[in-house]
Amino acid sequence: MSNIEIGLLGLAILLVLLALRMPVATAMMLVGFGGHWAISPRGAIPSLGGSAFETSTIEALAILPLFVLMGNLAGVSRMSRDLYDAAYAWVGHYRGGLASSTIIGCAGFSALSGSSLASALTMGRVALPEMQRYKYSDSMATGAIAAGGTLGILIPPSAGFVVYAILTEESIGRLFMAGVLPGIMLASLFVGAIYLMTLWKPELGPPAEIRMGYRDRFRALGQALPITVIIVATVGGIYSGIYSATEAAGIGCLLAFAFALYRRSLTLSNFADAVMNTLRSTATTFLILIGAFVFTPFIALSGIPDALLDLLTGLELGKFGLLAIVLVFLVLLGTFMEGFAILVLTLPLLEPVLRSFGIDMVWYGVLMVIVLEMGLISPPVGVNVFVVKSIAEDVPMNDIFKGIFPFWIAMGVALFILVLFPDIALLLPNTMFN
Repeated sequence: MSNIEIGLLGLAILLVLLALRMPVATAMMLVGFGGHWAISPRGAIPSLGGSAFETSTIEALAILPLFVLMGNLAGVSRMSRDLYDAAYAWVGHYRGGLASSTIIGCAGFSALSGSSLASALTMGRVALPEMQRYKYSDSMATGAIAAGGTLGILIPPSAGFVVYAILTEESIGRLFMAGVLPGIMLASLFVGAIYLMTLWKPELGPPAEIRMGYRDRFRALGQALPITVIIVATVGGIYSGIYSATEAAGIGCLLAFAFALYRRSLTLSNFADAVMNTLRSTATTFLILIGAFVFTPFIALSGIPDALLDLLTGLELGKFGLLAIVLVFLVLLGTFMEGFAILVLTLPLLEPVLRSFGIDMVWYGVLMVIVLEMGLISPPVGVNVFVVKSIAEDVPMNDIFKGIFPFWIAMGVALFILVLFPDIALLLPNTMFN
């Protein structure tokens, strides 16, 4: 067999293993090691051992456990509740206001957690009972939570951006900054979708009965001040160049810990839970990265990226034609494959091609993360949908998937806008580095 045939066989085996629900990391390590052995036996074992050691000693990856712990501590100290209450005080009295408050709360909590699942789960527990109390439709309530949670991997800090940066050797700080304006834009599009839906069918999201006075609104904002301080200290510190992304993670984690102590909400038990959840999340991500670094050399040796580049160059698609094909392909993948699996599987194949066409990899990183967000709420996999189902057990899955459709369309609109206007994503990272 030729090297390309071995590579294609390896990709087919990998897809079968993923379809059988084998963990992404395990599947990539098995296929990567086996394929490397078939092409170059002498390099297979050093690649496996070296990848595991090198990945676990990458200094930049210290950012992951620190930001995950920061999000867990923020959840312990009830910052998510404060954030939702502040949003509710200002927009809850409008039609669909509670759903909009959920989106705003998810956007704010995303700046602490970096995880879509954590954002959906934490804000869902806070927001769902309120929306059910005011007779919101099940589809509107659950759809807003599932979609709002996806902002966790776009608004910095983002575990998705960290993994992407390690795989492409791009700057984590630049990627974090690139996600800020698109994250705000996407959250605004979600709120716009809620407004249009409730304008069309007011019964989907009736307004809250009480309109709070400005004194109560500003008091609610004051309660959310700790979150504002942490966000400014981390994201603002990275943008201004005062410290690196890793240092920002340490400062944010320390501030979250201090606020939890100040509020007397931190006990030995919930602190231990926060640490254990952090360790589990970090270990999972590290294993995925190790699998990716074992798989990538095999793909490079197979010659598939070079063959793919020759094929696409011959089609004379141009940069935007190539980008359109890639994004549509990734959206389709997202309907049946988990986000991190798409990230680590496609990057080794597509990165050389994208760079050769002059596509900015920071810009592409933002586009790819939005595509991964679409996958988080796309049937039948839709991980965020299953997270919401776990806290809304009486709501049928069909109603949840029906509720996320307008938000999925909003993501498509965001993707289209970012393709047309790349500076929305690149403005902050470019000004950050002059």
